[in-house]
Amino acid sequence: MLDPSTWRTIHWPAEQSPIVVVVVDTEAEFDWARQRPRRAMGVTSVKSQMRVQRIFERYQVRPTYVLDYPVSSTPEAYEIIRELHRSGTCEIGAHLQPWDNPPFFERKTDENSYPGNLPFELEREKLVRLSRIIQENVGVQPRIYKAGRYGVGRATAQILVELGYEIDLSVVPGTDLTRQFGPDFSHCGAHPYWFGEAPALLEIPLSIGYTGLLARTGSLAYALTMNERLKALHVPGILARLRLVERITLTPEGISFDEQRRLTRALLHEGQRVFSFSYHSSSLAPGNTPYVQNEADLGGFLRRIEQYLEFFAAEVGGRAATPFEVKALAEQWSSSQDTLPQKALKDSCPSGDG
Repeated sequence: MLDPSTWRTIHWPAEQSPIVVVVVDTEAEFDWARQRPRRAMGVTSVKSQMRVQRIFERYQVRPTYVLDYPVSSTPEAYEIIRELHRSGTCEIGAHLQPWDNPPFFERKTDENSYPGNLPFELEREKLVRLSRIIQENVGVQPRIYKAGRYGVGRATAQILVELGYEIDLSVVPGTDLTRQFGPDFSHCGAHPYWFGEAPALLEIPLSIGYTGLLARTGSLAYALTMNERLKALHVPGILARLRLVERITLTPEGISFDEQRRLTRALLHEGQRVFSFSYHSSSLAPGNTPYVQNEADLGGFLRRIEQYLEFFAAEVGGRAATPFEVKALAEQWSSSQDTLPQKALKDSCPSGDG
């Protein structure tokens, strides 16, 4: 997913109704303020997911729960997820967090908290064990993957193919995490794409983008919103209030409904047809994440989820879909594009973010 030479762009037709994929990083609670190393502290927040599941049902959303090892191996967590899956109300994926996923041969460092930084055999074995425990306890062989801390590496695509995965959800468009030891996604766009050799995998990136007068300035927009020195001076917040440039992620975690709406409208204007809406399961129980510290925060969190789903259905005219439904549509449109003359395809391919 990091090598543009293996990418194949999917050109969604303008008449395609917008689609939103809901992804829940279903993981153990841990201290978000702790820099290194992280350590799981329990999975009790998984039961709180039922509070948002009722909202999902009203809007015909079948979320994708990507499960880490503590959730997949602890009965009080995996039994809840298993019942949801058996009822047909969700899809299941894998979420590899190296610090709490055996085998534990690596040193506990911040660098090794990104699975793609691990030696090939260790990254592979960790995912083998996670896939196996999900199948044993939840009853499904996971075919959807999202790396912990978005930490894919050079070998990740090969490992996914070997283990039967079909879809990845790890890419953070236009984002360079190398200063934090993570991958460089600065050349990745927000549109889904095929990557790797046959069989190709589908990438569904996070929905991240810019709004404002300077939204389409590329590297300048990134520098103005992500530079650490400018952040310390609160410059990104000032630019956002002036409506000059604002970097927004499609999530209820720290992002208001108005911000989510602005981002969606901006991406729709750019031709985006597939959106990824995500959050962490631990945010459903106050005190676990910076985004939900008390019951009032939780009420606002749930309200933002419902507001967005209502907006997406009523104003955008879109619908929810699972990653597998997106893959089926992508195969359909890719097949129709393959019948076009090669020159027409080449002329229609964007030269930038793919």
